[in-house]
Amino acid sequence: MSHFDPSDDDGFEAAAAASLSARALAARPMPYLDGLNPAQREAVLAPDGPVLMLAGAGTGKTRALTARIVHLLMQGRARSNEILAVTFTNKAAREMKERVARMLGQAEGLPWMGTFHSLSVKILRRHAELAGLRPNFTILDTDDQLRLLKQLIQARNIDDKRWPPRMLAGFIDHWKNRAWTPDKVPSSEAGAYNNVGTELYAEYQERLRTLNACDFGDLLLHCVEIFRKHDDVLAQYQRWFRYILVDEYQDTNVCQYLWLRLLAQAHRNICCVGDDDQSIYGWRGAEVGNILRFEKDFPGATVIRLEQNYRSTPHILAAASGVISANAGRLGKTLWTDLKEGEKVRLIGHWDGEEEARWIGEEIEAIQRGTRGWTPVPLNGQAILVRASHQMRAFEDRFLTIGLPYRVIGGPRFYERQEIRDAMAYFRLAVSPDDDLAFERVVNVPKRGLGDKAVQNIQVEARSVGMSLLEGARSLVARGGIGGKGAAQLRAFVEGVDRWHEAIAAVRPAPADQIIEPLFPDTPAATDHAHVRLAEVILEESGYVSMWQNDKTPEAEGRLDNLKELVKALEQFDSLQGFLEHVSLIMDNDSEDATEKVTLMTLHAAKGLEFPVVFLPGWEDGLFPSQRSMDESGQKGLEEERRLAYVGITRAEELCTISFASNRRVYGQWQSQLPSRFIDELPVAHVEVLTPPGLQNGFGAAPGYGGGFGSALEDRATKADVYNSPGWKRLQDRQSARPMAQPRESMGSAVNSGGESDYDIGDRVFHVKFGYGRVIGAEGDKLDIRFDKAGEKKIVARFVMPAEIGDDIPF
Repeated sequence: MSHFDPSDDDGFEAAAAASLSARALAARPMPYLDGLNPAQREAVLAPDGPVLMLAGAGTGKTRALTARIVHLLMQGRARSNEILAVTFTNKAAREMKERVARMLGQAEGLPWMGTFHSLSVKILRRHAELAGLRPNFTILDTDDQLRLLKQLIQARNIDDKRWPPRMLAGFIDHWKNRAWTPDKVPSSEAGAYNNVGTELYAEYQERLRTLNACDFGDLLLHCVEIFRKHDDVLAQYQRWFRYILVDEYQDTNVCQYLWLRLLAQAHRNICCVGDDDQSIYGWRGAEVGNILRFEKDFPGATVIRLEQNYRSTPHILAAASGVISANAGRLGKTLWTDLKEGEKVRLIGHWDGEEEARWIGEEIEAIQRGTRGWTPVPLNGQAILVRASHQMRAFEDRFLTIGLPYRVIGGPRFYERQEIRDAMAYFRLAVSPDDDLAFERVVNVPKRGLGDKAVQNIQVEARSVGMSLLEGARSLVARGGIGGKGAAQLRAFVEGVDRWHEAIAAVRPAPADQIIEPLFPDTPAATDHAHVRLAEVILEESGYVSMWQNDKTPEAEGRLDNLKELVKALEQFDSLQGFLEHVSLIMDNDSEDATEKVTLMTLHAAKGLEFPVVFLPGWEDGLFPSQRSMDESGQKGLEEERRLAYVGITRAEELCTISFASNRRVYGQWQSQLPSRFIDELPVAHVEVLTPPGLQNGFGAAPGYGGGFGSALEDRATKADVYNSPGWKRLQDRQSARPMAQPRESMGSAVNSGGESDYDIGDRVFHVKFGYGRVIGAEGDKLDIRFDKAGEKKIVARFVMPAEIGDDIPF
């Protein structure tokens, strides 16, 4: 047990000068200090005044925070109703309440512990009239909010397709996060939403008051305005809350920051816990500057760094520290651990994204079986963390194919996402117009002016004569059974399905003089696969892509990326039918009942979690760091991306593997990828390079790829080793028209549309990516090859060589 130590002269004199009750309280046992390291104990026992716990990843900050709450209660410095404890999630609040109750050994609750929003509701209910509301006000959900905004938009005769309600909702949410009421929105924002955004914001707030309602942003904004305008109310809460404790302070937005500062002005007993290196939510309003300027906001603050990590091995911590040290805007700390050294962070480069997914799948299975020389790690202990959700498709396809169970955290699996199911329904309907389920899903997506009554009429029409819903719609339109603008749009939809179905029946390469515009206007020209171009046409002509392009919510861009990834997946198949069959089969074989599953999630969703084994794929400039983030926010965006890399690495407890691809198909075109700049920031001493010889600084070399790893790879296979080999020289004689650096056989300009190959069935051949194999079929210049390790592939003849030529190429 830990007790008050009378041998501590300063503590003894202070206790002697205090009252008898205070001395008795100070002498009480403090078991909640047992097991804490010196920094954690310092944070728990810190005196009154502002305190910042700068807590690195895995340093036990929740334990220290709850112990400090218990200490305040046990030492009589505050009663339970005098402590305001703020978290960011209801789950975190529940866990903290349970921990405090266990430490106290009683069920005593903390009435003022919860999220910013839940605490603000309690305050606002008490003072609703000061915000123009009644105490029984309702809180609108997103759907109600959008419905109300749409009414206001239509009242002004604004085209809600060009200026959708979601866009206005986004602006209003941003303004409320900045604590701007309609009259305080700065002039620099005056052009928002067709120059009437602030006017609609004011009308929206008035409408909310009339309805006795508020949205989530109002919960904090109304409290801040009440505190600013009513000193007596603010003074009351300042007296009540003698101590304020805040978790995840780096994630606060401006409004939350002001809420806290106003409440803390009287006693200044505010203890904030956070990590500036894990501030990764700038896109939703979080201001890392709030934690960076803590000492300026609260002069004389005590700053305590929690740096002992209990989660990860020294190599993993050193790698994470090496990356994050490149950020200029940080308070700085150095994580350390007394755990065993463990494995170095592994770095591997792959030829392309599909090869990356294949290798990771094999590695997961090997680690599960323990065939890598390590203790076996179950699937539940392994995770793949991606920068963008569209990266998941390659892994999901691979895992479903090999029967590896997985779960997607933070969202549905790729083929279960709304936009993918909608697109697949369009494809199904084009292939089989009698597919009523597909018809029902997309007949009014995007909106075609068809209400529930119109859809019911289509169903009645179809059932009355025993036809499909598409035929029922055709019949209903022909006899004028649908009125209004819905009739014209339904007719266009039916004609579109007919046109797409006919195109599938007669699909063939387009004439050379016929150019089909690509689906996404900012992308290169479409590929040469006719069924892929047709899929793009279907999504374009249906208006489905335009629907998401006009949707200004944060999720819309991700949905468009997923649609691009879906179109990319089609290139691996000969037809739309083949692709649909593939998806149906792999989804049917999905092992939903498996108790152990690999976790697949985005880096943002992984914050706060930990796994023994972590894979971090796609570390390529433009993908990670995100080009979009850098374009929109410049250096600030780059630093947030670097913090995201730090979060990813520190999720790993025992083994962390970073990977990248030299070639990746981007919007249907092969592109050479540069390894992420974050890779060169990794400390060489703590990284093991697994990249196959010749991938980088050999074939497809990445200019400027250095920082130690270029030379490390060249130690394995130098350029001279490759270019001076007899096999390479013979290959150049045989393939003088094109260097070997072409990534895959399906690359548009590399595919020869005609001609015969020089290979016969049974010939042994070599491919730079797939290795050795035997020709099992040939059609023109396309070969079916069964590779020794990669299985059966369809390869253009110019991309392989006789096996004997490959024998002395150092791969």
